[in-house]
Amino acid sequence: MTDHRQRPRRRGQGELEAQVLSALREAEGPATVGWVLDRLGGDLAYTTVITILTRLLAKGAVTRERAGRSFTWTPASDQAGLAAHKMRKVLDAESDRGAVLASFVTGLGPDDERLLRELLGRSGSEGED
Repeated sequence: MTDHRQRPRRRGQGELEAQVLSALREAEGPATVGWVLDRLGGDLAYTTVITILTRLLAKGAVTRERAGRSFTWTPASDQAGLAAHKMRKVLDAESDRGAVLASFVTGLGPDDERLLRELLGRSGSEGED
C-alpha cells in the first residue's frame, strides 16, 4: 500500500530568509539560533536556521556577535534597507548604470515618480548651506 499522507510544502530559500529576518525583528535584542527556531516553530532543523542566518550574514542582512561558544544574531537593517541593498547590488553588477537607472525610472508609476523627485530634491538641498 502507498502512504497517501501529504508531505509538508517545501519553502523556497527566499521565503525562509524572510521568515528568519521577520523573527529577528521581533526579538528585543540579539537572538540565538534556538530562539529563532522556537519563534518559527514547525519542522525546521537547527542546521537549516544556521544556514539561512549564514547566508543572510553574507548578504549583509544580519550581524552576529560571539556569545560563549555560539553567536547571537541581529538584523542589520529594516525591510526597506534590505531592499535598497539588493537594488544597489543589482545596479553595481551592471556595466551601464545610466541605462539601468533610466529604465528603472521610466518604469515607475506617477506616484512613485513623484516620490522619487521629492526624495531627490530633499537630498540635493541638504548639501546646500
